[in-house]
Amino acid sequence: MSARWVAHLPFTAADLPAAQQFAGMLARSLGFLPEVDAGEITVSAEDAQGVRHRVFCDLPLDGGRRCVRRVDHGGDCTPRRCR
Repeated sequence: MSARWVAHLPFTAADLPAAQQFAGMLARSLGFLPEVDAGEITVSAEDAQGVRHRVFCDLPLDGGRRCVRRVDHGGDCTPRRCR
């Protein structure tokens, strides 16, 4: 099995929700690549990279699937493509 790596790609955003939205769009746009684990994407402020904020819920569900909704979603988790 290959080792996992993290790419750090600085970008600008007005605030945390805008940063999470940008990162979510970036993850979805690369989702066709099997090497990308979009459910694990996080964002952090450039001067506080140790404080990471999740973008997607990604909680484990029955059958080995994971929730694909945003981290702050309301209601039940779902394995459907609701991002």
